[in-house]
Amino acid sequence: MPISTPTATAIAPKSPRPIGTLCHRRGPAGGDGFALDSTFPALRARHLNRLDDMARPTLKLNKALPAPATPREPTSRAIRAMRGVRRSTADPATSAGSPPDRAAKASAGTAPPATAHDRGSAAATSTPTPPVARRRPREVPANAPDSPRRRHRDRRRGGAPPAREGARVAKPGGRPPPRPVVVKAESDDPRLSKRMSELGLCSRREADEWIRNGWVRVDGAVVDTLGTRVPASAQITIERAASREQAERVTILLNKPIGYVSGQAEDGYRPASVLITQENRWTGDRAPLSFRPQHLRGLAPAGRLDIDSTGLLVFTQDGRIAKRLVGRDSEVEKEYLVRVEGKLSAEGLRRLGHGLELDGVRLKPAKVSWQNEDQLRFVLREGRKRQIRRMCELVGLEVVGLKRVRTGSVVLGSLPVGQWRYLRPDERF
Repeated sequence: MPISTPTATAIAPKSPRPIGTLCHRRGPAGGDGFALDSTFPALRARHLNRLDDMARPTLKLNKALPAPATPREPTSRAIRAMRGVRRSTADPATSAGSPPDRAAKASAGTAPPATAHDRGSAAATSTPTPPVARRRPREVPANAPDSPRRRHRDRRRGGAPPAREGARVAKPGGRPPPRPVVVKAESDDPRLSKRMSELGLCSRREADEWIRNGWVRVDGAVVDTLGTRVPASAQITIERAASREQAERVTILLNKPIGYVSGQAEDGYRPASVLITQENRWTGDRAPLSFRPQHLRGLAPAGRLDIDSTGLLVFTQDGRIAKRLVGRDSEVEKEYLVRVEGKLSAEGLRRLGHGLELDGVRLKPAKVSWQNEDQLRFVLREGRKRQIRRMCELVGLEVVGLKRVRTGSVVLGSLPVGQWRYLRPDERF
C-alpha cells in the first residue's frame, strides 16, 4: 500500500523531533493529522508523556498572561522637554515676506499636528528662552528711618519710626486721624440755649429739646436749629406746648435715711430714689397731685447728702429748679444741724464762719452758731463734698451726726425719715 505524500499546507512542528518516527498520514476518517509509527510502542508512550510535559507550562503561562492593554500615549519625557521652550510653527520660506503674526497664523492653520517624535527632536534642537530679568529692589541702608530692618526693630521695642515733618501721625491699628474741622463763630453772641438758661426760662438741656421741637421763637420767628446764636437784645418767647410740658414736671422732697446714696448706686449702697414709691408717700402731703410712674422719668437729685447724713434731699424734673439749687452761681442757703464732739474755742468758731480753705480754695462765708451744748447750726451757700465734716476737722471737732433741715425757704418740717412729698405750688426755694 503506497504511503500518501504530505500536502503543501502541512506545517512542520517547531518542537524538537521525538525519538519515534513522526509522519503525516491520512487518518481513518480521511482527515489529516500527525501520528507516530505504531511499530515502536515503548517509544510512543514515552513521547506522549514528553508532549504532556511540554504542554503544561504553556497552559500555565497562558493563564498567567494579563489581558492585552490599550496602546499607551507617547512617553511624557518629550513633553517635559518641551516645557519652557518657545517653538515657532511658521515656515521660514512662507513667512519671510509677511508680518510675523500673519505668517504664524497661516502656518498654524495648514501645518499638520506634530507627533511625539517631532516634539522630541524640536526639544533637542530648539534653544530655551532666557528668563525675564527682574528689577532689583532699591537698596536702603539698614539704619535709615524707612528701612524694613529699622521699622521691625522699632516695632519690637514698642516705638515707631520718626514721622516726617508735617505728616499726620496715624493711630495704632487704625486710619490716620481726620483733620479737625474748625468752624469760626460768626459773632460773639451766645447760643440760644445758653441765653434761655441765663434768662431762667429752662435748663440748657430743656432748651435744646424745645428748639428741636420748634417751640422757641426769636423776635417772632421760629428757630429749630441747634447752636443758633442770638444777640443779647433778642426777644425770646416759648410756645404754649413748652409751658404746658414744663408745668407737668414735678419736684419731690425726701427725708433721706442713713445708708443711702444721693445719686447712682455705689459700693453696695442703694440710691435714695428707690424710696420714692406710692407706699412711701407721706400721708400728710397736701399737694394736689396723684402719683404716676412718669413722675420718676428724668427725676434727678438737686444736691447731695453723704451716706452717713440724713435730712432733706430734693429730686426734680424741672431744669430751672436744678440750676437754681446746684448751679455755679447758686446763692440758695442750705441749713444743717450738726452734732459734734470736742472742744471749740471762740477763735475756732470764728474760723468756721470765714477764713477756712479746702484744697487751696477759700470757702464762702458761712453762718455757724451753737444750737445747744453739743450741736452746731451751719448755714452754707455752697455745697462741696463732705464740706462740713472737713471744716470741723480743721478746728479739732469730730462730727457724730449731720442733718439737713432747710433748702432755700423750703423746710423739712415733720416729714418722717424714709418718706417723701411733692413740692407744693406755693413753695419756692
